[in-house]
This record gives sequence, C-alpha cells and structure tokens, in this order.
Amino acid sequence: MLEDTTAATSPTQWPAAYPKGYAVVDVETTGLARHDRIISAAVYRLDARGEVEDHWYTLVNPERDPGPVWIHGLTSETLEGAPLFADIAEEFAARLADRVLVAHNAVFDWQMIAREYARAEREAPVRQRLCTIALSKELGLPLRNHKLQSLAAHFGVVQRQAHHALDDARVLAEAFQPSLRAAAAGNVRLPLLECRPLTEWSDRPAPRIGRQAGGEHGGYGGYRPSSWRAGRKRPACPYPNPGRYEEGARLKQGMRVAFSGDTSVDRELLEDRAAEAGLHVATSLSRLTSLLVTNDPDSGTSKAAKARQFGTPVVDEAAFGQLLADVEPAAGDGAGAPRE
Repeated sequence: MLEDTTAATSPTQWPAAYPKGYAVVDVETTGLARHDRIISAAVYRLDARGEVEDHWYTLVNPERDPGPVWIHGLTSETLEGAPLFADIAEEFAARLADRVLVAHNAVFDWQMIAREYARAEREAPVRQRLCTIALSKELGLPLRNHKLQSLAAHFGVVQRQAHHALDDARVLAEAFQPSLRAAAAGNVRLPLLECRPLTEWSDRPAPRIGRQAGGEHGGYGGYRPSSWRAGRKRPACPYPNPGRYEEGARLKQGMRVAFSGDTSVDRELLEDRAAEAGLHVATSLSRLTSLLVTNDPDSGTSKAAKARQFGTPVVDEAAFGQLLADVEPAAGDGAGAPRE
C-alpha cells in the first residue's frame, strides 16, 4: 500500500512549473521490436504531488504469438479472449489524458503505446513523458545500475511479481513518489520530453496467435515477424564522409551521424529523416563520426563517453532537427574522397 508521507516530506512551496498530474505506466509486450504488440497494460494515476488517485489494468489480445511467455507468463490461451487494443484504446486514453506519462525507460513504453494507437488510427493523448531512469540521474541517486529493481530497492519498495504490468506499475509509482518529492524539495528540473504521435507509419498484417515459445523461429515462439514499416534495411549512404560537423555550419551529405538516448521523435523516424537527407546513420561511434545527437550529453552511455573521448561534436535533438532542414549537397561526385 502506498503511504501518504506528504506532510513529512513535501516542501512548503511546491514548484509551480511541475505537472498537474501523472500516469505511471507499464506495458508488457510480445518483444522489443517495432512490429511487436502490447499484451497487457497498467496505469497508476497520480496527482500533482504524487498521491495515488486510482489504478487500472487490462490484458490485450495481440492477434499473434505472445512472445517470451517465460518472462511475462501470458499464454495464447490466456490472451485469446482478451480485448483487442482498439477495444481498450478509449479507456486507456482516458487514463493518460492531461497527464505526464511516467515509465522506467519511458521511450520504450511510449513508442509501443504510440504504435498501437497508430495501428488503431488514433492518437494517444500524451504530450510529455518522464523517464524515471533520467530522473534518478538528475537526483544523483546512488544506484548500482538503472534497473527497476535497483530503484525500488533504494526506496525500500518490495516487488511481488516482476514483469506483471500491474505490479511493475505499482512498484514504479511507489518509487516515483519519493523521487518526485526529492526533486520538488531541491527544485530540480524534471527531465520532461515531448511525446509526438506517430503519423508516418503504415500497418501491415501481423501474424496471428500461434504456437508457444520454442518454435522454428527461435526464442519468440514460432511466429514470423512482419515489418511494422517497410524497408527497414537502409541502403548504404552513397556519399563519402566529408568529415566532422563544425558548429555554426551546415550538415553535409555523407556525414556520419550517431544517436544516443531518448528522443521526442520516434528514433527510427529520426534516423529515416537523416538517411533521406543524405546522411550516414551510424549504429556506433568512432573517431570518424561526424556528429552525435543526444538530449543527454552528460549521460554514461558508451556513445556519449566515446564522444567526449574523441572530441566528437554533439547537438541535441531540437538543434539537429533545424540542421536537417538545410543539409548541404555532397560536393561533385565525391571522387577520390575517403569512404568509411
């Protein structure tokens, strides 16, 4: 049960800029890829100071194999009679409306939710999200890693059923309460990011619920993955790498761009836009990388650390969006220029 410790720990003056309400969310899914589906969802609604107002939970029929049953415990038989996402979309939206979506590794939960709403030809009523990993970094919490279990243990929250959406949402809500109060007491800026609905995605028929884990396609249980968006394997960039980006200058076609951390725009869409502008989208960072795009340059990710080590230029997502609007064409045919 969540305790009311507001009187003991809340500051006299709550930061006026803080949100007016939160929706602490957890979703369980058939996997981690863009074509995967939500199979259960839970929401704890909290008020402006983190007090629980109510909670909600539902199973969702993904119309396909449920994926790693050994993790989430939800079988085809369990999910067969569950509502489709389109059937629960309105109620789910009512739980999210006018609130900041809070999740652990929020970019994952948000993108899964946004894709489900896109498939249902609707938009999720979420405009901002808050990742509890990012908040724990802002607070400087002495965690050994950024797993939910570590955050929960730090605040003495007991996990009863890991990878069950309702219990994971409860645990996160109980850990978020003291985090929010600590942030308010120190007038810490909350790491809020914009949530933009998906408008550039097209659905394709997904495999129906089938055999359980251990089938011919390996660990996800005998289904054939479909593409949530066509053409995910990008062709090689046709332009040579002109070198590093220089502050105040334009991006040039062929520049090697890497991305790190959470982004407001769906990462795959951001990468697609970069590729369409003639940039080389890199999955790793090296001395030849022209630019790193990240909203958290001080993070401990390997790409951010290498960027600091190599002196790679860094810009945030907003600045990169502006640069994408005016990319300089490659010079000539690039003959004789080195390629990576």
